[in-house]
Amino acid sequence: MKNLFADLPRILADERFDILAEASSVRLERIVSTGHATSPGEWYDQDTNEWVAVLRGRAGLRFEDEPALRVLDPGDYVVITAHRRHRVEWTDPGEPTVWLALHY
Repeated sequence: MKNLFADLPRILADERFDILAEASSVRLERIVSTGHATSPGEWYDQDTNEWVAVLRGRAGLRFEDEPALRVLDPGDYVVITAHRRHRVEWTDPGEPTVWLALHY
């Protein structure tokens, strides 16, 4: 048995991406962020849909087509459709933010 909250470093130079399960058109990841954000001026523009949830910590997620920042708390999730440009504005610097991301 494995645990989603095991092996959580307090500080990381880069976000950590752990693939938990993968098949031909699906990938499930655990992402760990420690105060990370998308680089200024950059946007994610993915070829696949993504369902993402914050399990621990907090994050600010911005969509290019929305004026307001979305703040995600533990338990919050969002579906990001393919090619919907988005970015992570911030993640909690005080504790690891643990995400669960399903790419499909």
